Amino acid sequence: MFSIPLTDDAQLFPLEARHAEEFFAHIERGRAFIGQYVPFPDRSPDVESARALLATYAVKAGEDGARFFGIRLDGTLVGGVLFPVFNAATGNCEIGCWLEPAAAGRGLVTKACRVLIDYAFGERGMHRVEWHAASANKKSLAVAERLGMTREGVLRQNHLHRGVRQDTEVWSILAPEWAAATSA
Repeated sequence: MFSIPLTDDAQLFPLEARHAEEFFAHIERGRAFIGQYVPFPDRSPDVESARALLATYAVKAGEDGARFFGIRLDGTLVGGVLFPVFNAATGNCEIGCWLEPAAAGRGLVTKACRVLIDYAFGERGMHRVEWHAASANKKSLAVAERLGMTREGVLRQNHLHRGVRQDTEVWSILAPEWAAATSA
């Protein structure tokens, strides 16, 4: 199986429909925490819906679009990162993340996002990587900042999640900025 080491005990790998049971077990462990800002728990109430979600991303990846990756810590799926938007024609993409509480505070999301950004800029020639997060999601915003992204603004009450309108912060980094930061 294809995977990229993040640390001695953590790996990044493509999440596929065949991982549905593992993904569902992970979502069950972190459902309340992950679901605060991320829609996957609500879209995965059982194994079959988890399989359908993963299959949808596999189709999108096959069309050179969105992609879904898992993070395993000591062999257990604990979170992931994704390209919810990936448009090679325009050179723009967006990355995002989620993590169950037991794996928080280890830098896994930041490391995994660096792999995705390196791929987007280095291998795919993207020009811009965006990060969208609820203004209340301070941990997610801290990742964007650690990645060297610039906060561009706030989309006020633009996102309806669980019946509540949330503000969304938009952050980004451009290819020349990433190149300068990673070569220093």
